[in-house]
Amino acid sequence: MAQTQADDFQQTPTRLYSLDALRGFDMFWIMGADALFQSLHEAAPNSGILKAIADQLEHPLWNGFHFYDLIFPLFLFMAGVSTPFSVGRELEKGKTRSQLLLRVVKRGLILVILGLIANNGLQLRSIADIRFPSVLGRIGIAYMLANIIYLYSKEIAQMIWFWALLIGYWLLLKFTSAPGFHPGDLTPEGNFASYIDRTILPGHLYVPFPDGRPNMHDPEGLFSTIPAISTGLLGILTGITLKKHTLTQIQKTGRMAIVGVIFIILALIWNFDFPINKNLWTSSFVLLVGGISLLLMSLFYYVIDVLGYQKWAFFFRVIGMNSILIYMSGKFIKWEYTTNAFFKWLIQWVGTPWGAVVFAVCLLLIKWLFLHFMYKKKVFLRV
Repeated sequence: MAQTQADDFQQTPTRLYSLDALRGFDMFWIMGADALFQSLHEAAPNSGILKAIADQLEHPLWNGFHFYDLIFPLFLFMAGVSTPFSVGRELEKGKTRSQLLLRVVKRGLILVILGLIANNGLQLRSIADIRFPSVLGRIGIAYMLANIIYLYSKEIAQMIWFWALLIGYWLLLKFTSAPGFHPGDLTPEGNFASYIDRTILPGHLYVPFPDGRPNMHDPEGLFSTIPAISTGLLGILTGITLKKHTLTQIQKTGRMAIVGVIFIILALIWNFDFPINKNLWTSSFVLLVGGISLLLMSLFYYVIDVLGYQKWAFFFRVIGMNSILIYMSGKFIKWEYTTNAFFKWLIQWVGTPWGAVVFAVCLLLIKWLFLHFMYKKKVFLRV
């Protein structure tokens, strides 16, 4: 069976430079670029362009979409893209599905544990004080389940799973609600996904009720991980496309771009009935961020891997090769302390309000130099 699946692919190519670069571009925004543009806006509050950028680097309160909403699902999408190049390669080498299943489950559980550490640190706490849902936890669970589907189904079945999860999630939220609310209620208090999380998840949720009671909603809750599996599956299907020897590089680029545009159009249509909402990871949200992810992947792939322009992307690749490390590092490294140790004189010399901008630039520089050192030493945190 593994040989049959491998027949659709060429000999596994070298690591996709574009995938590492896009992952680095994604992480760049949460390792300090967001704070840089926020500080620029504060230093020049009358700039309409800077205000627009700053607004896009904050999450909307509930429904709607800002650029900042793309960072999380884009990372999950890229984890899916890498699957045919990692898990798929092991299948081609003759490893059994049972062996790879153990590896996939292990990786998913490690990400869940890292998510718990990112949320709560390493100190012991009572269950009530622990927040169990997390960004890495959702990536771990969605990655694991999407990879299990990949291991035990063919490409057409993976497409069916992708749409079935989105449509099923839409129907569940459309015809159910929390007790006391009308079916289809999608408010933070009334939606069915948040109600299930409040009911079954231990510890506390991220968002309290308006009256101050805890545990109203969690943007990384368990129930809304269902459609996130489709985000991972979309990445896997994209990775399968990138490996096919029956398609030229231009055809792969075009296919990703065309499907990306179609998904964005479908998302905007579905938005009228099932609003685009990152908090609930709605099906329309999956299509929108999936479409944008496909467009970005096609752009990076075309420029870097097809045209061969790689030098400009080295800055991002250094970040992308150690994305988990830089995400977790803030829990163990006092980056602000290090930045001040080297550059406080410069920040003070510049003064208010541009000193905050200089601090943000220096913070980014310190983090990148650390990652560059790790890159040169070939030290990578792999899960």
